[in-house]
Amino acid sequence: MFNIERWQEIFDTIRKNKLRTFLTGLSVASGIFILVVLLGVGQGMQNGISKEFEDDASNSIWVWTRPTSVEYKGLNPGRMFTLTNDDYDFIQRKHKDQIEFQSSRVRIWSAVVSHKKESGSYSIEGIFPDFQLIENEDMVSGRYINQNDIEERGKVAIIGYKIKKDLFKTIEDPTGLFIQLNNIPFKVVGVYSDKGGEREEDRVFIPSTTAQQVFNRGQTISNLSYTLQPEDNFEATVAKSEEFVASMTAYLKSKHVIAPEDERAIGVNNSLENAKRFYALIFMIKAFFWWVGVCTIIAGVVGVSNIMLIIVKERTKEIGIRKALGAYPISIIGMILHEAIFVTAIAGFTGLIGGLLLLELVGPFVETEFIANPSVNFNVALTTVIILILAGAIAGFFPAWRAARIRPIVALRDE
Repeated sequence: MFNIERWQEIFDTIRKNKLRTFLTGLSVASGIFILVVLLGVGQGMQNGISKEFEDDASNSIWVWTRPTSVEYKGLNPGRMFTLTNDDYDFIQRKHKDQIEFQSSRVRIWSAVVSHKKESGSYSIEGIFPDFQLIENEDMVSGRYINQNDIEERGKVAIIGYKIKKDLFKTIEDPTGLFIQLNNIPFKVVGVYSDKGGEREEDRVFIPSTTAQQVFNRGQTISNLSYTLQPEDNFEATVAKSEEFVASMTAYLKSKHVIAPEDERAIGVNNSLENAKRFYALIFMIKAFFWWVGVCTIIAGVVGVSNIMLIIVKERTKEIGIRKALGAYPISIIGMILHEAIFVTAIAGFTGLIGGLLLLELVGPFVETEFIANPSVNFNVALTTVIILILAGAIAGFFPAWRAARIRPIVALRDE
């Protein structure tokens, strides 16, 4: 029930002790403010890391070769070797039930790509149709490489949106037109865009079989890329990807005469393993942020409790008079609790609103390599404030209980 006299008492106490009440509320508000900002930064870090993984499929596996680092079977370290179509075909047959999407890649670096008077130096990559799904590429116009292109070794090309802007400045859709790849004509059948931006859109994709034939690559390939069928949960998916990588690298080492202990010769980038490490790190950082924020809030709540103890001490005689006039202990407890909860709630919501406003105003402009749009879930923040108010009630209970146990005769003698 609303009691106007109780509220008048609370405001009179606050008015008499403005500085003390302000400093107490400031400690509570700063605790919530710091927690909200830290949670926002933690979410921003997660957003930034997630954005990095958006460039490719979240469960992609990339494999390439590097110089050997261990002497093996009379072969010196530093030896180079290349992957072949046989490697790609064998892995496909052995793991066909696990593989979701797959593609080999034949790379021709710094090729001259031209259309009429416009030209530039770009990368040419021979790929398979699944590469679009592995790389998370969207078609701006036209189509992607298909199986018919692979089988017929068609001289067709997919160009990045950046190349389209560079070579076809006034042409809205270059589909159906021809470009020269190192003076070899190819028909443009599509334009793609990539979430990675222009750094991923300066490539020309052609059928893998065409790249090997036209650019004299024989049966060699530059690297392999895969995504695997998802499992029931993240941990099981990671475990399966690790098994796949172990089996694949064991086969490649055996096939190309590489020491089993040579960790350098075969490069592997497993995005699931990377994601697991990053998310574990983010979890630890968020846990640390929570710990710092909660400790700050606890300090504020302890401050509230101390202030309530001081208030009880100052109002001892008043409390004795109330009890002498017949006030019940529960009304004394309610009086002290009411003030503690009011101060905690106002300070808590002030800190919450301040933190949310800061994230709302500054967050969209924060774009670094590992932090993007720091924000916090409003429900989480609101729940934190409600818990803070309950903590404030607990903090005020002990001084209130002490006040309720004061004997009137003792209180009336207090100076």
